[in-house]
Amino acid sequence: MSSTIDVMLALQENGVDMIELGMPYSDPLADGPVIQASSHQALSNGMTISVLLEQLTAFRKKIHLPVLLMGYMNPILQYGFDKFCERAAGLGIDGLILPDLPVYEYENEYGEAIKKNGLDFIFLVTPETSEERIRKVDELSTGFLYAVSSSSTTGNDKDFERVEKYLKKLKSMQLKNPILVGFGIKDKATFDTACLHANGAIIGTAFIKSISENKYPVKEVGKFIQKILS
Repeated sequence: MSSTIDVMLALQENGVDMIELGMPYSDPLADGPVIQASSHQALSNGMTISVLLEQLTAFRKKIHLPVLLMGYMNPILQYGFDKFCERAAGLGIDGLILPDLPVYEYENEYGEAIKKNGLDFIFLVTPETSEERIRKVDELSTGFLYAVSSSSTTGNDKDFERVEKYLKKLKSMQLKNPILVGFGIKDKATFDTACLHANGAIIGTAFIKSISENKYPVKEVGKFIQKILS
């Protein structure tokens, strides 16, 4: 429960460019078994949105990297959407990733609170997303566009030849947002391949697995990141 800031500090000290901080939820639709298990563990430990935001009260005294909160609408709606955006922005959070917030609802109901509080909002696209929709969410997104490497949950192995073709297509579209690739990025090889055709890559499952299997998770952070960046 108390290691959130310590892990974030270790990430910062070992050369990551941005931190995506998950808000645990009982039914994380876009996530595979590893992140589902981590959400379950966090909830069992007593983690809630209120507790997390409390933990982040003074995080900007130590963390200078961009920090995004990633989660699902249900717990945020229970907390109060406007209140959540205001609180997150007040703490120094930079943006949100909410995979189950549809474009229509963003445009007509929730986007105003996000924009009013100066938060970036990141939409996801997949290999099956039409060009028309890609351009639409690129127009609405700020910060970057999250290119999901395939239409499956986080952590699954991907056919990176197919992924490369998809990333080349996105690159050729000359979108306004930088493109970061996620889902299935697990080691130096997949990270380097993704970065050939995009502006960066997001590692979730492999990182969570590495710290969950270690007695001293904070120490494991540096080892994991250095294997990716070496």
